[in-house]
Amino acid sequence: MRLRALLENDALGLRLLGGDEELDRSVRGVMTTDLRDPSRYLTGGELVLTGLAWRRDAADSEPFVRILAGAGVAGLAAGEAELGDIPDDLVEACRHHRLPLFAVHETVAFATITEYVVRQVSGERAGDLAAVVDRHRRLMTSGPTGGGPEVVLDLLGSDLDLHAWVLSPTGRQIAGAGAPLPAAAGAELAGLHLAAVRSGRRAPHRAALGGTTYSLFPIRNNGRGGAVPPARDVRESVLSDWLLAVEADAGDWPAARLDLLQGVTQLIAVERDRRDAARTVRRRLAQEVLELVQAGAAPAEIAARLRVATPVLLPGLGTAPHWQVVVARVEWDEDGASQVRGGPVAQALLEEILVDPAVTGPDSADRIAVAHTGDEAIALVPLPAAPERADGAAGEGPSDGDDATEGDDPALHADALLAAVRAPLSAGLGDDGRLTLGVSASVHSAEGLRGALEEARHARRVAAARPGRVCAAGHHELASHVLLLPFVPDDVRRAFTARLLDPLREYDRRHRAELIPTLEAFLDCDGSWTRCAARLHLHVNTLRYRVGRIEQLTGRDLARLEDKLDFFLALRMS
Repeated sequence: MRLRALLENDALGLRLLGGDEELDRSVRGVMTTDLRDPSRYLTGGELVLTGLAWRRDAADSEPFVRILAGAGVAGLAAGEAELGDIPDDLVEACRHHRLPLFAVHETVAFATITEYVVRQVSGERAGDLAAVVDRHRRLMTSGPTGGGPEVVLDLLGSDLDLHAWVLSPTGRQIAGAGAPLPAAAGAELAGLHLAAVRSGRRAPHRAALGGTTYSLFPIRNNGRGGAVPPARDVRESVLSDWLLAVEADAGDWPAARLDLLQGVTQLIAVERDRRDAARTVRRRLAQEVLELVQAGAAPAEIAARLRVATPVLLPGLGTAPHWQVVVARVEWDEDGASQVRGGPVAQALLEEILVDPAVTGPDSADRIAVAHTGDEAIALVPLPAAPERADGAAGEGPSDGDDATEGDDPALHADALLAAVRAPLSAGLGDDGRLTLGVSASVHSAEGLRGALEEARHARRVAAARPGRVCAAGHHELASHVLLLPFVPDDVRRAFTARLLDPLREYDRRHRAELIPTLEAFLDCDGSWTRCAARLHLHVNTLRYRVGRIEQLTGRDLARLEDKLDFFLALRMS
C-alpha cells in the first residue's frame, strides 16, 4: 500500500504535517514504539506509530527521526494524546530528513491503524494471510463468542501449513491450533525467548528443542488498551509480553513471509490490548481494597468493598470466599542511567504466576485482582470456601498444612507457585533483575486482611534474604520468628536485643554514627547497597563502612541469612 492511502480513510483520523512529496512511498508493515532507539526492531518500509513518551525535550526529536530515516521507514505517525499538538521540533526534524509525518487524533487507537495497515499490506502481498486477517477481524469484532487468537493460528495451519502457539512469558499456552505444546517445552521456549530479548538480539529468535526448530516472535503490548504504555526500557515489558512460537526455521524465509508473520503478531497484540483493558476493573477493585486495608479502615467498610469484588472475581459463587494475599517485588540493579519501576512489572508477573499453568486462554486470570504501590505488587486472591468434611461438618477453611491434599486444599503455596516458572523468569530477569514473593495464610473475613498483608510482606522479606534470582516464602516459614514474638518472655527478649543492639546504641551515642538507622534501612532494602544508599542519601562506600562497623561491633555477618534474621528480630522486639 502507499502512504497516501492512509489519508483516504477518514476513520483513521490522520492529518499530514509534512512530506507531501513522499506520499507514494510503499508501506510494508507497521510498528508501535516509544523507544528512544528502535532501530533493532526496524527492517525498513514500516509506518512507525509513537505516543511520544520518548521525547523529554526538543533536542530528542532530531536523533529519533534520524534513526527512523536511516532505517528506511516509510513514515511516522505521532499521537496527540501525550502532548496535545505535535511539537514543532519534531515537525522540523521530519522535514529535514524528508520523513512524512502524520498526527493521530487522541480518539483514534493505534490498534485501529495497525489493523488497517496489516489488512492492506497482507491483501497486496499474499491472499492467504489476507483471508486470515479479514476473518480474524470479523470474528474478533462480533462479540465474545467470535473467536480470538486461536482463529488466526488455525488458519495459519490450514492455509500456510504452519503450526504455531501463543505463549505467556512463563511459557503457559495462551492459544494454539491442533495439539497443545507440552508445558515443559513451552517453559523452555519462553526462557530462550526472554534470554534473546534481554541480549538485544533481533527477532525472530531461533530455538532448537528436542530435534525441532522453532522461530519465536515477540507480541508486544501496543499500550492503547488502557493498561500499559509502550515501554522505553526493554525491562519494563520483557516479563509481560506474549510470544508467538512457530514450528519452522524463519532463517530460511523470504522477507515477504516474515512480514506476514509480523502482521499476525500485531493482530494478536490487538487481542492482548482488549484483554488488558478488561483486566483494569479487577485491578481497580484490588487497589480500592488495598487502600482501605493500609489506611486502617473499619472492617465493615472493607467487607462492603469485598462484597462488591466477590461477584466480579468469583461469579456465581454465592458465598463469601476465603482470601489470600500475595506480595511480589521486582528489583533491578540500576546503573544510574535509567530507573525501571518494579511495581507495574511485578503486577503483570503476579497476574501470570497466579494462573493455573494447566489453564489455557487469554482470559484465564479473571479471578485474580492485583494492585501495585511503588515497587511492590499485591494480589488479592479469592479462594472458594472449604468443602464439607466426610463426616458432614464444615471445614475450617483452606490450610497450608503438610497433610493437605490437592482436593481439599485450594490455598496457594509459595514453592508451588514458582516451581513451573522459575527457569523462564530467571532468563527474563537476566543478570540485573530479581523477583521475590511472599504468600500469606488464608483468612475468611475482612478483619484478617491487614494481618494477611503484613504476613505476606514478612514472608517476602524472608525470600529476599535467600540467594537466587527468583525466590518465594510462605506464611508457615514465619512461625519460628515473627508469629511467635509475642510469646517470647520479656527477660529473654531484653537479653537478646541487648546482646545485639547495645554495642551499636553505645557507639551511636558516643560518635553519632547512626548505625541503628543504617541497620534498619539496610534490612528494609533487603541488603541492596544501591537502594539503601539512595534512601539514606549516602555514598555506597560510606554505607559499606557503616555496615562493616556494625559487623565489627557485633561479630555478625550481614551477608548471612541467619544474622540478618537475628538483627531483624532484635529490631522488632526492641
